[in-house]
Amino acid sequence: MAEELTLFEQACTAQGWDTTGKFVRAFEATANLLGDPMTVTPRHVRRWKYEMPPPTPRARTWRVIHAMFGVDPTELGFLNPPAGVTVRGATPLAKEGTSVHRRAFLSDSIGAAAAVALPHREPTVTPPSSTGAVGTTHVLELREGLRSLYHLDDAYGGGDVLSLAVKHLCRVRRVINTRDYPETIGRQLRLLAGETAEHCAWLHYDADDQDAATSYWGDALTTATMVRETSLEILVLASLSMQASYTGRPRDGYDLARAAQERATRYGSPIIQSLIASREARALSLMRDHSAARQRLTESMRLVERADRGCPSPDWAAFHGHAELDYAQGLHYTETGHHDRAVAFLRAALAHQDRTYGRNRALYRLTLARSLVSCGEVDEGAAQATESLGHLEEVESGRVLRRLTEVVDLLGDVDAVSARQAAEELTDYVQERKAA
Repeated sequence: MAEELTLFEQACTAQGWDTTGKFVRAFEATANLLGDPMTVTPRHVRRWKYEMPPPTPRARTWRVIHAMFGVDPTELGFLNPPAGVTVRGATPLAKEGTSVHRRAFLSDSIGAAAAVALPHREPTVTPPSSTGAVGTTHVLELREGLRSLYHLDDAYGGGDVLSLAVKHLCRVRRVINTRDYPETIGRQLRLLAGETAEHCAWLHYDADDQDAATSYWGDALTTATMVRETSLEILVLASLSMQASYTGRPRDGYDLARAAQERATRYGSPIIQSLIASREARALSLMRDHSAARQRLTESMRLVERADRGCPSPDWAAFHGHAELDYAQGLHYTETGHHDRAVAFLRAALAHQDRTYGRNRALYRLTLARSLVSCGEVDEGAAQATESLGHLEEVESGRVLRRLTEVVDLLGDVDAVSARQAAEELTDYVQERKAA
C-alpha cells in the first residue's frame, strides 16, 4: 500500500508545486510580491513535505507560506506559529464546500485577464483545489489582467480599453469584499485595487473625461494612503499634476509635482525623479517661467542617465525615457514660440519612441506636424499629418483626436494647396470618427 501523503505534500500537489524546484520558485515569487524578498532551501522544503510534524518555519517564512496557500499553515500540518506571527483570517483546508467557492472565485478573477489577454498569449486558469481561500496565485492572475490592460492601452489608446478596466476594478473590489484571505494577501488585493483605479483614471484622462479621471485618482490616492504604498502615491500625484497642466491649471500642476517629488526623493528612484521633474517643467513652461522650466528639464535628463543607480523604478514608469524627454523639450519650445527648435526634438521623440506605444507615436507625429506648420514647413507638416492617419486607425484616444483637430484648424488657416488637401482629408476622418 502506497504511503499516505502528508498534508503539506497534498497541498503542494494541488497547487501544481509537485517538485521541490517548482515550490522554491513559487516561494520566491510570493516573497517578492509581498515586498519581502527571500528564498528557501530545497532541504527545508523536503523536510516540510515528508516529516510529521514538519519543522516550524521562521516568522517571515511562515507569512510567505500563508500567502502562497491562502490558509493558516497550521492547516498544512505545522504546529504552533512562530513568535511574531500575527497573520489571521485563513479558511481551513477541510472546510466543506470550498471547492465550489474556489471555482466561483476563479470565474470572477480570471475573466478579466482572459478577456484582455494579448493575442499572442494564452490565458491561464488556476485549477480548482480543495480550498476556497484567496492566495498568491489569485493575486497574480488578477495582476496579469491589469498588466494586459496596460499593454493594450499603450498600443491602442484608452478608448476601447476603458470599459474592461472598470470591470476589472469591480472584480477586484468584489474579491476584497466577499472572499476569505490572510491579511498579507488582503494588502496586495487592496494595492491592486488602487493601481487599477489609477489606471481607470488614466484611461478617462486619455478619453478627455476629466471629471471621471479626477474621481478615480481620488480613489487611488485614498488606497495608497491606506496601505502606505509610496510608489502608488507618487504615481497618483504625478498624474494629477499632468492633468492639472493639461486642463489649464499649471500652478496646481506645479504644486502637485512638487509634492510628488518630495516623496520620490525619499523613494530613491532616479527614473521617477526624472519623470516628475519633467512634469514640473511642463507646469513651469505653461506658467511662462521658461528659465526654471529649462533647469528642471536639464535635471530630468541628468537623472534619466542615472537609471542604473538608486532604487529600481516600478513598472509603471517604464514608458519614461529619452523619447518622453525629447517630447517634453519639444513642448517647451512650442510654448516659447521657438517652433524650429521644437521640430528637432519632436523628430527625435518620434524616432526614439518604441513602436509598442502606438498611441504615443500618433500623438508625437501630430505634434510634430503642428510645429512644422507653425514654423513655415507647411508641405512637410501636411504630409506628417496625413501620414498619421495610418496610426489613428488603430488608436482610440480623446487626447490624440484633440491634437488632430488642432492640426486641422492650423492647416485650414494656411493658403497652400498641400495644407488645404490635408485639412480636407483630416476633416473627413474626424467627422467619420465622431459619427462612429
